[in-house]
Amino acid sequence: MSSTNKTTKIIYWVSTGILAAFTLPGIFFMNSKEALDGTAHLGLPLWFHYEVSVGKFIGAVILILPLFPKRIKEWAYVAFGIDFLSAVIAHLAVDGMASMWYFPLVFFVILLISYVTYHQLQEAKL
Repeated sequence: MSSTNKTTKIIYWVSTGILAAFTLPGIFFMNSKEALDGTAHLGLPLWFHYEVSVGKFIGAVILILPLFPKRIKEWAYVAFGIDFLSAVIAHLAVDGMASMWYFPLVFFVILLISYVTYHQLQEAKL
């Protein structure tokens, strides 16, 4: 394995691990007062809160387990991208620049790093 490929693999697993570390446990706190209050504050319906919570858990599992096919992983990346960018828009729309709007943007950048390195590793296999 070349040092470039090894570096890419490390960057992939660190970025993907960060995503998983922040999204997997969320399913266990989706009924917490803070999570429910946050959803209500943004004006989102409760059913959407549950849908996104379960979807993030499933998406994180898909990203970290190598047994899922490439096409399924692609859709997980797309879903997370839509989720993170929608969260930025929601926070800016409700609270403006004074909010935590940048937090989901940081995760979007981490997602992009994971996505790019994932494809670099796939190309290296060919």
